Amino acid sequence: MMGVLLGVCVLAAVTGALEGPPRQDTGSARTAVLARTLHGETPGARAKRAAPGGARSSSFTACRLKLAASELKRLDQNTHETAFHGDDGSSFTLTWVGDGTGVILVLSTISAPQGVVFEAGSSRLYRSEDYGKTFHDITHVINNTFIRKEYGISTGPGNSLRVILIGDVPASEKNVIFTSVDAGVSFRPVQLPFHPGQAITFHYLNPDYLVTISVDGGLWLSLDFGKGWNKVHESVHSFMWGSGITLFFSTSPKGTVDADRRGELYLKRTEDLGRTFTTITQNIFSFGYIGGFLFTSVMEKVGEPRVIYVSSDQGDVFNKAQLPSATMEQFYSVLDGDEDMIFMHVDDPGADTYFGTVYTSDDRGILYSKSLERHLFGGEGKSDFTNITSLRGVYLTNVLEEDGRIRTVISFDRGGEWQLLNKPENAECGKNTKNCNLHIHGEYSRFNGLAPMLPLSDPSAVGLVIAHGSVGDSVTSAWPDVYVSDDGGYTWSRTLRGPHHYAILDSGGLVVAVESHSDRLIQTVKFSTDEGQCWNLYNFTEQPIFFAGLATEPGTKTMNLTIWGYRAEEEYRATWVAVTIDFQHLLTRECGEEDYVEWLAHSTDGRDSATAGCVLGYRETFRRLKKLSVCRNGRDYVVSRQQSPCPCTREDYMCDYGYYRHENSSECVEQEEFNHHVLEVCLNGEEEELQTSGYRKVPSDRCEGGFTPSRRERTISKHCANSSRVTSAKSTSERNSTILVTVACVSVAVVALATAGFLIARKLLCTERVPAYRFSALQLQDDDQCITVEPQRVTVGNGGAYHNDSDEDLII
Repeated sequence: MMGVLLGVCVLAAVTGALEGPPRQDTGSARTAVLARTLHGETPGARAKRAAPGGARSSSFTACRLKLAASELKRLDQNTHETAFHGDDGSSFTLTWVGDGTGVILVLSTISAPQGVVFEAGSSRLYRSEDYGKTFHDITHVINNTFIRKEYGISTGPGNSLRVILIGDVPASEKNVIFTSVDAGVSFRPVQLPFHPGQAITFHYLNPDYLVTISVDGGLWLSLDFGKGWNKVHESVHSFMWGSGITLFFSTSPKGTVDADRRGELYLKRTEDLGRTFTTITQNIFSFGYIGGFLFTSVMEKVGEPRVIYVSSDQGDVFNKAQLPSATMEQFYSVLDGDEDMIFMHVDDPGADTYFGTVYTSDDRGILYSKSLERHLFGGEGKSDFTNITSLRGVYLTNVLEEDGRIRTVISFDRGGEWQLLNKPENAECGKNTKNCNLHIHGEYSRFNGLAPMLPLSDPSAVGLVIAHGSVGDSVTSAWPDVYVSDDGGYTWSRTLRGPHHYAILDSGGLVVAVESHSDRLIQTVKFSTDEGQCWNLYNFTEQPIFFAGLATEPGTKTMNLTIWGYRAEEEYRATWVAVTIDFQHLLTRECGEEDYVEWLAHSTDGRDSATAGCVLGYRETFRRLKKLSVCRNGRDYVVSRQQSPCPCTREDYMCDYGYYRHENSSECVEQEEFNHHVLEVCLNGEEEELQTSGYRKVPSDRCEGGFTPSRRERTISKHCANSSRVTSAKSTSERNSTILVTVACVSVAVVALATAGFLIARKLLCTERVPAYRFSALQLQDDDQCITVEPQRVTVGNGGAYHNDSDEDLII
């Protein structure tokens, strides 16, 4: 899961699945954007540059099955093709409305070819109410108004069936939006007293509450689904929902230029829907709200590095997080989090090191322990940190080795320990490869065009993970293959050769894939009913298309898949095509009790029977679909699980503040700089002495008895300055009306809350340098002149080294 950058400037939000209010973003998990490259403009295929130790893809052949004539007939009868003749749109934006409604809105937008200037843009709006089997042009219901391409469509939470379209008009004219309460059957035009500078977003619970920031920095709120709007504050940089109706937003003082870059923003809070405000802190660079924790990036004194302050009570009291400080060249990033624990990346010192250290917090978000060193964080704000949502406690990411190679590591205990991935049995490394492991392509690889998709998992498909990867001693620049794990990442199998787009349907009962090609026509879809062990091939069209993307309803409950693409006709013209396949008519039998098997999660790591399956203090036994069962889970399928507690061991504890995990063991030892020092922590304005034997239980761990190390915090009645309380009284707003600000968050992937100011500052601070490391065989852009890295030894875990699960020696 990709997170929040707390850099030099304001925050933008990213995708995340967290408890409580979701994180804000400019997109939505319900929205997908497809773009076409006209035939003749398509870049040539990038040459494969297999690095030493790369996988020998040519030696692998996927298991294929042959469809019976009756199965082919059923698929043909339930495959529906729509050609959007006469539509010159260069991009299609797809948005699902409601859950299980089958309604899809498609916005087609024309982008002028380079060098061509249009007096006005144009767009079309289509609607489907049968999961994409048929589409109808409904542009007339919005008076043929041109809708913005960037953030023109917003949909309400859950099953609200509410939709907002933002018109794109010149700044001299009044802006117009169109609102619908019936999933796009009808729309109502509303003139706005401002021009939106970003998407109009919904409250995550109440679809009547809308919020946005105008192009001039005004914060605008509506409580009646856009009928009326009030400007409640000026000079707003960013905002986020807290708990309930609490809204946080950062503002700059009147007349202050670049207040965000200089760390002069005010952080304000309203708890009464905009009638009154409270300044809860000031002189911040940025802020973020995740999992019940409110973070601010602060420079305590002019010229000093920035530090993080955190509040767990909606901003009433802030405490200084026990983390290394960050200079203007560095940044913090919240990678993932919930109400129990936060994963925080702290960039390593030095300009553009492109790696840092991952820390995990206690349940207050204040005390942090080192989890992973040399964590890769690309210069474009790209992190490969991924939460494997199909199995509790599993995280996957990449580290940058001292020689510039990228290697993949995985944690099965929420960051307590990290290890290399096991090599799949059906994949081999080159003869000269000393360390043979599987390495996964993440966001950084996708950004650089190596992998078309990120690792995919879903809570409803227990244990299933699909990802692009390669075997060897590191990530390579050769085209990756598709690998599947059925046990949450413990074991893997190579399943498809070459890059693919893939999706999980029917809660894991069906997996679909289409080859990823930008320079050739395709007409075949692959699908598997045994979690990728074997594949059926089906030609979904008689006339091949240039592939643009797969589209499925959010979640994995659906059995409908839409393949989008286009057929080139002539220069600057193409016909968009959507082909929807309904697989429920192929898998007609509903699964019964005999189709499921009991499975103990986390039981494949060689533990003895007493601790088998124990992670975070308890075992989980799931009821999973048998691989050989060809049946349908159905939309009403619910994951069944049983839980039982485990005795405590050292693995249930993290190393406490001032301690680290001893190399190749689970023992925590004191950091050298803390030897013979009393550990004191400032909490809520009072100095507390930490008396610990080096261990603290992992947040949310539920083990009982067993290993119980001593630990306590003792207040020593001494005031300290590492905390602060709300410093200003409430001030009445100019408006008398009650306004609620809302933001609906995004899941797409993905990935980091990046600050524009941080990227600008980083660019300004770096000098002309030649790239100094290889990212394995991953070549950087030739014009990237701002990269350097200092050789350091790679360590993971709480200061420890890799756990080498390979059959060969691992050289570090």
